[in-house]
Amino acid sequence: MQRTAVNPWAWSAPLGYNQGELVSGDTRTLYISGQTAMSAEGKPEHIDDMAGQLALSLDNLEAVLAEADMSLANLVRLNVYTTDVDRLFEHYGVLAARLGAAGVAPSTTMLGVTRLAIPVLMVELEGTAVA
Repeated sequence: MQRTAVNPWAWSAPLGYNQGELVSGDTRTLYISGQTAMSAEGKPEHIDDMAGQLALSLDNLEAVLAEADMSLANLVRLNVYTTDVDRLFEHYGVLAARLGAAGVAPSTTMLGVTRLAIPVLMVELEGTAVA
């Protein structure tokens, strides 16, 4: 698999994402359902703690990737849903640091939503990974 960043403008790379990623060659693609701050037992964690919810959502995203013999380095698309965009931006460094450590800047969309499926949750991460 070969990945090529597609950035007609330079401003997004320092923010930790590419405008697009071109993937070519023989690949496996994993479409990852929205991952939230749910425990292994299916209970919401870190109520009213955006940083904690974001970190656990990332942990859960990585667990799904690992189960498919992949890592954050394989992530080519990330959708971020949040009930509070401003509050999420206060803790966005948690996400950017983990992606940066993996050497990846997937194409990303962040959306503010009225609520998630479980009302106490504030952030959900949905992704696509290619290996």
